[in-house]
Amino acid sequence: MRTLLLLHGGLWAEGMNADRFWRVPGIVAGLEGAGFEVLAPDRPVRAPSWQAEVDAITSYLPAGPVTVVAGSNGCSTAALLASTAPDRVERLLLAWPATAGDPTMDALTRRGLTDRGAPPRSVDALLSGATLRGLSDAEIARLSMPVGVLPALPANPVHQRRTVEALRELLPHAIELPGCPEPPRRDFAPHLEIFVEAVATFAAFAA
Repeated sequence: MRTLLLLHGGLWAEGMNADRFWRVPGIVAGLEGAGFEVLAPDRPVRAPSWQAEVDAITSYLPAGPVTVVAGSNGCSTAALLASTAPDRVERLLLAWPATAGDPTMDALTRRGLTDRGAPPRSVDALLSGATLRGLSDAEIARLSMPVGVLPALPANPVHQRRTVEALRELLPHAIELPGCPEPPRRDFAPHLEIFVEAVATFAAFAA
């Protein structure tokens, strides 16, 4: 049985966890019904850096390689995990990747992190990066495993189309999967079956 590791979105957001992002919308049940073992841990709520998140998530990894499916800001954790431990990540799906480097959104995020008590050094570390937070474009370009990118539809200021295009330019071997709204949104529900099928098809080709 192939294993999927799901990494939810959110950044220092108390109310965002794996249940809200993956289980309540029916994604975990759908993927289990498709024959996968699904691991959906909670990301650390107040990690001081992306590497701290990776260190915490690594404890959930099984002995063999997995397909990692990440959503929104979880894409940073997933991509950094794939960059630092490529032997543990068989395939990587970046769904609704959070946009980095947008002055307006970065300012809003910085204010939110500061209001939640994040120290300045952590805020700077969490907002660093070009296409994805926490990684340089050179680090992203070195990812050699099969990669899928799934855009947010409709695009929005947090999940912009330009991020998907930049990822595909950095990773010419990446494929784009059918887009849909992010699962915490109410308008995700009609897209559940298509999303599960797309993820299952992408993961099924793991060697």
